[in-house]
Amino acid sequence: MLYGKAFPISNGMKIRNIAIIAHVDHGKTTLVDALLRQSFTKLNKEETDAVCIMDSNELERERGITIFSKNASVEWNGIKINIIDTPGHADFGGEVERVLNMADGCLLLVDAKEGPMPQTRFVLKKALEMGHRIIVIINKIDKPDSRPDFALNKVFDLFVELGANDQALDFPVIYSSSKQGKAGLEPDLNKMKDINPIFDAILKHIPSPISDIDKPLQILVTTVVGDDFKGRIAIGRIYGGKIKAKQEIAHINREGNIKKYRLVSLMTFFGLSRIEIEELSAGDIAAIAGIPDVMIGETIADPQNPTALPLINIEEPTVKMTFSINDSPFAGREGKFTTSRQIRERIMKELETDMALKVEETGAGNWIVSGRGELHLAILIERMRREGYELQVSRPQVVLKEKDGKKMAPYERVFIETPEEYCGSVIQKLGIRKGELKEMNTIDKISYLEFIVPTQGLFGYRSEFLTDTKGLGIINTTFYQYQPDSGNYREREQGSLVAHETGASNLYGLINVQDRGVLFIGPAVKVYEGQVVGQNSRKEDIRVNVCKTKQLSNMRSKNDGTGEHFNTPKIMGLEDALEYIGDDELVEVTPESVRIRKIYLDENTAKRMARKG
Repeated sequence: MLYGKAFPISNGMKIRNIAIIAHVDHGKTTLVDALLRQSFTKLNKEETDAVCIMDSNELERERGITIFSKNASVEWNGIKINIIDTPGHADFGGEVERVLNMADGCLLLVDAKEGPMPQTRFVLKKALEMGHRIIVIINKIDKPDSRPDFALNKVFDLFVELGANDQALDFPVIYSSSKQGKAGLEPDLNKMKDINPIFDAILKHIPSPISDIDKPLQILVTTVVGDDFKGRIAIGRIYGGKIKAKQEIAHINREGNIKKYRLVSLMTFFGLSRIEIEELSAGDIAAIAGIPDVMIGETIADPQNPTALPLINIEEPTVKMTFSINDSPFAGREGKFTTSRQIRERIMKELETDMALKVEETGAGNWIVSGRGELHLAILIERMRREGYELQVSRPQVVLKEKDGKKMAPYERVFIETPEEYCGSVIQKLGIRKGELKEMNTIDKISYLEFIVPTQGLFGYRSEFLTDTKGLGIINTTFYQYQPDSGNYREREQGSLVAHETGASNLYGLINVQDRGVLFIGPAVKVYEGQVVGQNSRKEDIRVNVCKTKQLSNMRSKNDGTGEHFNTPKIMGLEDALEYIGDDELVEVTPESVRIRKIYLDENTAKRMARKG
């Protein structure tokens, strides 16, 4: 294997560029880990000890999903294999679409039990549209309830449904257990020794990149990352020509303007690391530093003959929230970055690397931030709070469009898997939310449902769905299209329990309040007037005193010392809070806390503003 200071120069080495695509939690990242280990790629101790090497982000490891695309590279039998690990969640579809531009073929992972899922459809459709060669990997065959034949048949049906041609339908199939680092041509774990059959399939079926080193330099920037020492690093595939360290290049931005720069650093990938290299040629993937304002989708070209590559088109955002500075009574107590300038800089920094994000400044410390879904925006908010930011966010809203004088709203394709006995409840609830049932099948007492539902109709449904299916249901969504807005969406049926004074919650006060609904806090929690401390069992809001203490006297009561039972509160995480809030409420987010509050904290002011509409 190849170690040392640098990889061989790419023009002297054959290359394969592959993307690993799949639905959420079907094993992409685990497979990349197995490929890295099997190729004896040198890893540092932190990487070696990690459960999922490629999931380097803390949020990714917690949630078990890949959020950010990543690059790696291994050498196998004298061939450099560039590996691109892609997100599997629909909200990060923009990432998938971009990085597929760097690949010549794909490994499509499918869970041997579940078969193809909603995001499988999305990523496969994109890959087929680009003409990529697909290797199908039926993964997780080590699970006791795996159904490899079922999964393979469903994959074939999906290829047909997506209009795959005869060549694409003749896809090679590998069976694997990424967890055990084994693969084979048959679904028999006992006959598998290692992961080598996947490497063999890549070399046999994935074509070398079509490129011409004699053409003028052209690189399409698909990813931009920050570096504390080198500044912005542009990552992209070289479509033509060669690039050398320290050479002059032309940067063509999205408006077609051309600026010339001299490279600070030219890098390639070796294992998980970026390493300095003297020269790279067409077909390889480069990481470049020295262009201060480079953006995703732009072209790095030959300074003597600058020619732009086609811009990358990304699906537009469908969900928006208002971000604002924290102005609660507890503002500035828990965060490091609290000013409008600091929050603005952080949001604008995110724009540099996330093309699916849009920001509109409204003044007075407010920004309308739009993304591909609730999770997309929730991840951004969570990352900001972990970095030390304090802010407030509004209730999620859909991004509306107008066509031929009609209001158009985004709709989602919803796929549900649930035990048969909960099927009726799911159909009823989504019907109330303007959902249209398109398909329904029941196999072995498990119901498989497909709906078309307005995006807004899904707000707040996920937690309700988990309750209705006793935690046994699976729900997945993907963007469908814009359609005429149906309007009159179902609103939250319960009001809020709102603290009427500032102080610390007391067990006595909480017990007196808990019969009115569901509490969000326990005892000894600091609260302020106007903070939402629970959900009322009735429709209206009600002000409650959770800070109330028991009056002491020198007379003993018969029941003194016995106390009443205090119900376990429902602690609201960030996504729970975003799903819960109404139009007159905000979520206060700090590094230490997630609080729900009324926009107008004072009760009289809130009533006056409600009358104004």
